[in-house]
Amino acid sequence: MARWRLVVTGRVQGVGFRPFVADRAHRLGLTGTVGNTPEGVVIEVEGMDAALAAFRATLEHEAPAASRVDAITVTTAPVSGATAFRVVQSPNQGGAPALAPDRAPCRDCIAELRDPAARRYGYPFTACTACGPRWSIATALPWDRVHTTLAGFPLCPACQTEYSDPADRRFRAEALACPDCGPQLTLRASDGAERATGDAALRAAVTALREGQILALKGLGGFQLLVDAGSETAVARLRARKQRPEKPLAVMLPDSGWLERLARVSESERALLLAPEAPIVLVECQLGGPLATGVAPALSRLGLMLPATPLHQLLLDDLARPVVCTSGNRHGEPLCVDGEEAVARLRAISDLILDHDRPIARAQDDSVFQVAAGRAQCLRLGRGYAPLRVPVPEPGLVTLALGGHLKAAPALALASEVVVGAHVGDLESDPSLRRLQGEARALGALCGVSVNQVACDQHPDYASTRLAEAWGTPVFPVQHHHAHAVACLAEHGVRGPALALVWDGAGLGEDGTLWGGECLDIDVDGGYRRIGHLRPFRLPGGEAAIREPRRALLGLLHAHFDGDPDALDASPARGLFTPDEWRTLTMALGRGINAPWTSSIGRLFDAVAALSGLRTKAGFEGQAAMLVQQAAEAEGEAFDAPGLPLEPAATPWRADWGPLMESLLADHAASASPGRMAARLHAALARLAVDAARAGGMDSVALTGGCFQNRWLLEHCSDALQKAGFHPFWPQRIPPNDGGLALGQAVIARRAAAPMRGD
Repeated sequence: MARWRLVVTGRVQGVGFRPFVADRAHRLGLTGTVGNTPEGVVIEVEGMDAALAAFRATLEHEAPAASRVDAITVTTAPVSGATAFRVVQSPNQGGAPALAPDRAPCRDCIAELRDPAARRYGYPFTACTACGPRWSIATALPWDRVHTTLAGFPLCPACQTEYSDPADRRFRAEALACPDCGPQLTLRASDGAERATGDAALRAAVTALREGQILALKGLGGFQLLVDAGSETAVARLRARKQRPEKPLAVMLPDSGWLERLARVSESERALLLAPEAPIVLVECQLGGPLATGVAPALSRLGLMLPATPLHQLLLDDLARPVVCTSGNRHGEPLCVDGEEAVARLRAISDLILDHDRPIARAQDDSVFQVAAGRAQCLRLGRGYAPLRVPVPEPGLVTLALGGHLKAAPALALASEVVVGAHVGDLESDPSLRRLQGEARALGALCGVSVNQVACDQHPDYASTRLAEAWGTPVFPVQHHHAHAVACLAEHGVRGPALALVWDGAGLGEDGTLWGGECLDIDVDGGYRRIGHLRPFRLPGGEAAIREPRRALLGLLHAHFDGDPDALDASPARGLFTPDEWRTLTMALGRGINAPWTSSIGRLFDAVAALSGLRTKAGFEGQAAMLVQQAAEAEGEAFDAPGLPLEPAATPWRADWGPLMESLLADHAASASPGRMAARLHAALARLAVDAARAGGMDSVALTGGCFQNRWLLEHCSDALQKAGFHPFWPQRIPPNDGGLALGQAVIARRAAAPMRGD
């Protein structure tokens, strides 16, 4: 006889791990306890040596599918003489969130939803140990029902029996509920007046969608806006009310049988769509499908998802057609998370509100993924994947990072990992900033830690930077592209040295200009040196140029012709401006007034979009670049393209876009297709990636920044680098855009603070 204490770390809370442990202990005749703690899952178990060894092996090889066992540590203790094996509840002590993210309903729960003989037939809040809400309802850690927003819903006798029976699949299912004791639906008018409850509320919501009305539905992590995805009128009304004229809208399907009708889906994309995390996945549209053209105007790709909760499943089972499913917020504001907030902020958008009384502990938008270079790539981290835990080998100060200004998301560096929180959004309003502050504080409270320092972007005018300065702890500003690079390295466990190609729209550089086409040398301690960049050009109007690709073209041509007014007047840019606009902007460029220098490859994409006629003004962020990518993909690779030769005399070197611009101007003069010009740009940038890697002289090359959301660019650059003998890698679990900044900020700030600890 012996007694072991096992500590299991990883994603082992909220995944049915304790019921699994209890079952295996009973099978092997072992006694003791299992409980969730800040350390992880702690198991005290005793029995014969052979049984204990077999028990440990089951933890490694038979754990629930949703779990991830990172480590098991074993120590011995005196035999206590325990006579049974029990699941015990731990006190609220905080700790790293080993809790699993939220999961879509499993097959067993869906079968119950549809079975008239089942006790939970048609119940929209069913869950078990394999599925249901987790992170969105956790109010404290470790994971126990009393630490969730379901604490106010005492279990009825039937649910208590299931909860207490080791043989039941709902044994210790903390999100357990049923129609007799769980949350209930309420349908409200847009002004909050109650219209119906329970099954009647669901039926009335379905009828409203069939009639073309806009429904605000309370999902797992907040409200969503739903309309019939096949109705041009309903989609147009939603766009007008939400002030979202062109940005594509995600579509939720009743089941996977709809995929072939709407899209061309690879096996990798299908696997993502069918995953229990149920993310939005970007896929190629099927021409002539039954969706309104207003869902994703002028775009060949579509964001599809499957039902993420039993409520969604029931609604779509009845409706039997796809719905637009987009974030429940007003333009520039964060997601609504409770009924009162929805009435106050969504009444001018929605016709009806489908509410329920299970509180949401933290807001979460849907996660967005694509398959690029044969691998899943996260573009927005949210429901189903947050919180994301990234191991970091070195200890350090508890560091909170707040990200940038766009796509803001917090991260918290703990003893041996960084916990990355869910997407909050652009910080264009006070409610958005308050949401970021609340999510960041909640992350620290859940982990039971006090923040020692706060990291942020070095741009002084970002709202997140001002929030960091008001936090009350030391502030560590981090250069934007440095954070992008280190985030990518941290995700892949690369300490350095490595080369990082950081290509994006803009970030404030150390020299006060707007960087965005950077080649950084990252050393073994995470420090960086800027060894190369795109040849700079001026952006007339500064931030206005981000919304108007034609301005990027004008700035590029102004630099290309060295300010020659006659050459500019004869250029393709002239016809894109009124005489007054032309006079004002060329004067600003000549005098350098409100025309900052930039090395941004994102703005290079904008210039090509304007030159090729794809887009001169953007309806939403990234639209011009998306159209350039789409045109290049349609064109293929039928020709060679000039590169962007490095100017070695400069330190750092500069990649000269001059030869590329000459080719593009020749294409324009010859009335070449937009696809040819777009393909030429992608091919040139792939050659630049190889030239930069050779100049950097390192095998490992990180490809990161918002431009690498472009899968065509990513695939071309990674293929070219591999053929040239380099090892490219890129963000996959964290977004390559600004949603991944906080991870890099946290790692950099903590390493920089190491001398403060006497290391």
